[in-house]
Amino acid sequence: MTDILEKANYWLSHHFDAQTQKEVQALIDQNPEELNESFYKNLSFGTGGMRGIMGVGTNRINKYTLGKNTQGLSNYLKKNFSNQPIKVAIAYDCRHNSKELAKVVANVFSANGIKVFLFSDLRPTPELSFAVKYLDCQCGIVLTASHNPPEYNGYKVYWQDGGQLVPPQDKEIIQVIENLEYSDIHFDANPDLIELIDEKIDKAFIEASVKNGSGFASAEAKKDLKIVFTSLHGTSITLVPKVLEKAGFTQLQIVPEQSEPNGNFPTVKSPNPEEPEALKMALELAEKTTADIVIGTDPDSDRLGIAVRNLDGNMEILNGNQTMVVMTEFLLKNHQENIGFEGNEFIASTIVSTPMMQAIAGRYNVECKLGLTGFKWIAKMIKDFPNQQFIGGGEESFGFMVGDFVRDKDAVTSTLLICEIAAFLKYQNSSVYEYLIELYQKYGLYQEKLVSLVKKGRKGAEEISQMMSDLRANPPKEINGIKVVKQEDYQTLESHDFVNNISSKLDFPTSNVLKFHLEDRTEIAARPSGTEPKIKFYISVNSALSNKENFAERQKELDQKAESYLTFFQK
Repeated sequence: MTDILEKANYWLSHHFDAQTQKEVQALIDQNPEELNESFYKNLSFGTGGMRGIMGVGTNRINKYTLGKNTQGLSNYLKKNFSNQPIKVAIAYDCRHNSKELAKVVANVFSANGIKVFLFSDLRPTPELSFAVKYLDCQCGIVLTASHNPPEYNGYKVYWQDGGQLVPPQDKEIIQVIENLEYSDIHFDANPDLIELIDEKIDKAFIEASVKNGSGFASAEAKKDLKIVFTSLHGTSITLVPKVLEKAGFTQLQIVPEQSEPNGNFPTVKSPNPEEPEALKMALELAEKTTADIVIGTDPDSDRLGIAVRNLDGNMEILNGNQTMVVMTEFLLKNHQENIGFEGNEFIASTIVSTPMMQAIAGRYNVECKLGLTGFKWIAKMIKDFPNQQFIGGGEESFGFMVGDFVRDKDAVTSTLLICEIAAFLKYQNSSVYEYLIELYQKYGLYQEKLVSLVKKGRKGAEEISQMMSDLRANPPKEINGIKVVKQEDYQTLESHDFVNNISSKLDFPTSNVLKFHLEDRTEIAARPSGTEPKIKFYISVNSALSNKENFAERQKELDQKAESYLTFFQK
């Protein structure tokens, strides 16, 4: 506690404004538990950048923690691009203080002589990724905490390729930041270096989105598709309706109660399309309007959740893996039929997503590259293999990317693509759901389950660390009576094949992930979240599917099987 008090007392110095000092003093006097949580560590970069609860302290999002990060980033940029003018683009979402914090970040960059393109109002995260490349910037920042609760905010850093920071740059920048004092931050803006941007970039992004995500369904088919859309109080309302309209869709219903950007997210428990409850109001509107498809996006518009009519005509929410395989198969089939493969194409996914992606790639003789969790690794693949063509790819957490004009998951273009697919199939007297079942018959029925155990605060972080340590110290030899035939540890980069008694090295960056392959082809992965106080367990089971009539029965059996594996890790 002495170290924490020393940190807090430093925040009472003249380097911090009066309001900050007042709030720190109140923590010291009245709330030692919150004081501990606010100062026990420094916020760090995770899989999706830096996220945290807003407030005073080194472990909170505020003008000083973001200012220090921005000062360090400014120093790094000036050192690495010393012979050229440096430009950065900045966007922000609907969260509390996002606009004000974006202005702080812009001020610090400009105070360091760096040209800033600042969006005049909230915009989707994928548009920031696009803007970095479009404006020839070396760096981009977006103020967002994605789908975290209202008390959170965050700071994502993008590099000149439009992708998020990856090693070794992230560690190099962190080192620069850690060597700074708060007194080193330059807060005094140079207004001449801050330029507001809006409609010009919007227009360019919309055109690129329509170019990459449409052209699959006829004009007549598009006019026949009934769409319900919800932005879940987020940024997608600024672009998705415009993109769908430009592409030719005319029957769009927007959930009115959720169309206004609002950092409190008043109509949902969580603004996360991964949570079925988040789409409740959209599903109700779909029943009233007899819609064909429901789409909801998270606050910064990089994830999308969809629901479609099942075989009984009822709306059913698809999970991220299901949406991903439908879009991937459709893109590959269209590419094969209309362009043809040259042998340098690839799709991409992650080590915790469905293995069905690899099965699809194999059928088209296209490479499927796998990365760690987070779209920054898929963006890095595009950068590292410039002679290969990226068709599309995604991850189980409801993210997908079409082509390489954006280098992050993109719910704007993905929304357009899934609507094109739905319109095309409806015009063929089929549906997205029937198409998915056909894929299961073609590749095997894959069923995935995810459980997230929430462990908040310092104690929770210690519990998560201990759970991973225990799994490494005593790895299961069998799970529910099924033998573990292979174990992969992405922290030590060691793979052990127990059947053939072979050990090998994994060709990945290090990450705190454990993966178990079972004798029945089940795959189970465990990893702490990089951006939330959770430990996650991913289960994938599969079997053959002989015909459509057996789908519901086989799906139920696999669901129970996956649930039994989850129970093993929840003991």
